[in-house]
Amino acid sequence: MISRKLLPASLKAGLVPAFATALLAVSAGAFARQDAAPKYPEYPSETPASFAPVNADADFERRVVMIPMRDGVKLHTVILVPRNLNGTGAKHAGIVLTRTPYDADALTTHSQSGDLAANLEGYDNPADVIVEDGYIRVVQDVRGKYHSEGDYVMNRPVHGPLNPTPVDDATDTYDTIDWLVKHVPESNGKVGTLGISYDGFEPLMALIHPHPALKVSVPMNPMVDGWMGDDWFHNGAFRQQNLPYIYEQTATRDNSAKWWSNVRDDYDLYLRAGSAGELARQHGMQQLGFWQKMLDHPDYDAFWQEQAVDKLLAKEPLKVPVMLVHSLWDQEDSYGAIAVYKAIKPKDTGNNMVKLVMGPWHHGQEIEDASSLGALKFGSDTGTWFREHVLRPFLAQYLKDGAPKADVAPVTAFQTGTNQWERLKSWPAGCGGSCAVKPTPLYLEPGMKLGFESDDDGDSDAYVSDPAHPVPFRARPIQPVGYDAGQTWSQWLVDDQREASGRTDVLTYTSDVLTAPLTIAGQPQVHLTASTTGTDSDWVVKLIDVYPDIVGNQPEMGGYQLAVAMDILRGRYREGFSQSRPIAADKPLPYTFALPTTNHVFLPGHRIMVQVQSSWFPLYDRNPQTFVPNIMLARPEDFQKATQKVFHSSYVELPVVSSGKGS
Repeated sequence: MISRKLLPASLKAGLVPAFATALLAVSAGAFARQDAAPKYPEYPSETPASFAPVNADADFERRVVMIPMRDGVKLHTVILVPRNLNGTGAKHAGIVLTRTPYDADALTTHSQSGDLAANLEGYDNPADVIVEDGYIRVVQDVRGKYHSEGDYVMNRPVHGPLNPTPVDDATDTYDTIDWLVKHVPESNGKVGTLGISYDGFEPLMALIHPHPALKVSVPMNPMVDGWMGDDWFHNGAFRQQNLPYIYEQTATRDNSAKWWSNVRDDYDLYLRAGSAGELARQHGMQQLGFWQKMLDHPDYDAFWQEQAVDKLLAKEPLKVPVMLVHSLWDQEDSYGAIAVYKAIKPKDTGNNMVKLVMGPWHHGQEIEDASSLGALKFGSDTGTWFREHVLRPFLAQYLKDGAPKADVAPVTAFQTGTNQWERLKSWPAGCGGSCAVKPTPLYLEPGMKLGFESDDDGDSDAYVSDPAHPVPFRARPIQPVGYDAGQTWSQWLVDDQREASGRTDVLTYTSDVLTAPLTIAGQPQVHLTASTTGTDSDWVVKLIDVYPDIVGNQPEMGGYQLAVAMDILRGRYREGFSQSRPIAADKPLPYTFALPTTNHVFLPGHRIMVQVQSSWFPLYDRNPQTFVPNIMLARPEDFQKATQKVFHSSYVELPVVSSGKGS
């Protein structure tokens, strides 16, 4: 504002009012311009309300649709149709469907290209089979994730006590298939579903009241029972390194909320937090519904039992051909495929509806180059072999019009050690001929020896388990769970176990050098007799193939300790998984549990090793070794040292192949 003191006397009386009037006019005009409606149509945006990409050179057509479910919720679905159905001249083709919580757009756009194979090359696509055989590829966001409507529930249980709504993944798959065969004119009316991990859980759910157009299902490394032996627990021990997955998968619809850490070594991160529950609290996970469910159900109660997919499928009629794909070194879901095979194979009276494939892979490696895993080399690309000789003809038989019957064995199993594929009539069978699998005890003997003859002297071997210094599950620094460049999470099951065998809190039993091959096929069974000075304890048992000190053609494998099968039992569940009970201190007690399925040959010149320990950190949360109602909520003062004793009556029962090839 201009002060009146600066104006001449002659102007003070007349000009100032005029000047003030002018200022008011200017101000009023400014306000008028602000109040006027924006005239954007006179200067329109350069971005259209919707854009239709045009790529005349693309060898496929991309359609994005919202498919309505029976409750009105619409699911975001990407449909990729080859422009010429792979040059075959055919007018119709089968559909290969994957339902996913991992972003359908991303899984169908691995490359910005007009080439269909380039778009599909990556998780979760066996791109060579899909593209070369001319299938229509469909990938759909499950309800509540990314661009699909509705509410997300982790591995949504089927309609029933755990799910009062009328919809589940089985009904959503049914409704999706029904829409596809009616609205995709290029479809030949035949649909197959496949996927890995969570995406492998979906093909199993499709088998519950399946749509008539569902002709084949290929669950790969599926999530089946999260408590017994897949992602969340193993025999009651919580796999706490999956906290970041739970966080990112359930905090937001599009996984945009990312887990964070201020340390490089996960060992330090989890140890400093104390308990899994405390680390979750520090990350705000009390807001997440699934995490609250896990805290509320630490035991194998009805919440877990009633959504175990193998138990559900055991009650269903077998209507759709199934190929279960299992990885022998699956670092995430080592339980599921074999559990489902056991549940549904008895229904396959003609031995032609249920196929099992076992490869020397990590989780999901069957759709990648699989000529090696960590330090192991297999002499060929086992992933390509599987896709070319097993998956391709199997899908074609059911999805292609006029295709011949596939020459796929009931069980196709890679035998590690000899590195060869086997065609078997059943699992475990031992070989393709007249082999028998004989349960054979391998005893933990005095002097830290292993032998097939019991040498029980009534004594034991002891170690002190200190929760303040837990045994790392792999060499430090320990990376977080992940598949980003440079991460080796997928290889941890084949890590050299010398890292553990040199510790004083790990018992290491070793056999003499083998003079003949020893073949095992099936699940080794652990029979420990052990005591603890605490009132709770974990028991980790590892079956290991020890290589010769010198391996001429691969020097880095000299003395390598390769885990063939290993797992953990939370001792509070020694009498049953549905209810935890304290352990009687200083009392020798039996602990029995199964290790993951193996198909391995211990070669001459090798030795067999068994390791026993009481922590496997930070993959599994620490047992405080003091009984508490919920270990995930254990307090710092609950964690106590304990002296562990393993008695020489203990043994690992090996499924030894008694005769035939490889024995």
